[in-house]
Amino acid sequence: MNRYYLPAGEWKESTLTLAGDEAKHCTRVMRAREGDEIEIFDGAGTSAVCRIDAISRDLVQCHMLRQSTQPPAKHPVTLCQAIPKGGNMELIVQKAVELGVSAIQPLITAHTVARPESAEKKQAKWQRIALEACKQCGQNHLPEINTPVGFPRWLSGRKSSGTSLVAALDPQAVHLKTQLETTPVHGNITLLVGPEGDFSPEEYQAAYDAGFQPISFGPIIMRVETATLYGLSILQHELSAPAHVE
Repeated sequence: MNRYYLPAGEWKESTLTLAGDEAKHCTRVMRAREGDEIEIFDGAGTSAVCRIDAISRDLVQCHMLRQSTQPPAKHPVTLCQAIPKGGNMELIVQKAVELGVSAIQPLITAHTVARPESAEKKQAKWQRIALEACKQCGQNHLPEINTPVGFPRWLSGRKSSGTSLVAALDPQAVHLKTQLETTPVHGNITLLVGPEGDFSPEEYQAAYDAGFQPISFGPIIMRVETATLYGLSILQHELSAPAHVE
């Protein structure tokens, strides 16, 4: 069933109306017709199966048939990702949404190739990719793609709570699965992943001083996008096992 996005503030008791890009996509791309059933979600956990009652040039009016709510994650995961080269950030955003992240914080680090000006221009594109991923995978919680920010500024401004993990090429790093088995997760989870060229020694030390625990993804050195998706996959798997969390 085709899925469309309508922000929570625009929902009414029994009638939902798509407008703008969502209406155009529904009618001109997907060729929906009156009487068709579609699914609409609000990005905050609620979705509804609806029947199309009327179609005009830029509006699709629907009657709600049944509604459901997807509960929020017990331990929401925020991916703090140093922006990689090329289009790899787009891949990371798409797959991270499919793997259930609650938010993504793009970072400019010492070894990041992307500059703040160009990264900020891409934020809207990354948010659109996140929305399309939600439509495709059935995720009803739309992750927010935050404004890219420099690593020192982000670290000094963050609230240190919950479980903070940094993917580290450090002999002292513990494998992520072992870390989750020996140290129960509490609160929100922050996963910090560096760029090509890794974090600088100063950035590592700053992260450790801020309470981040160094974790390993094994002996093979992975590309940035592979490492990120590997880490998120392990988190997704382990968090589904109640014995490993509080």
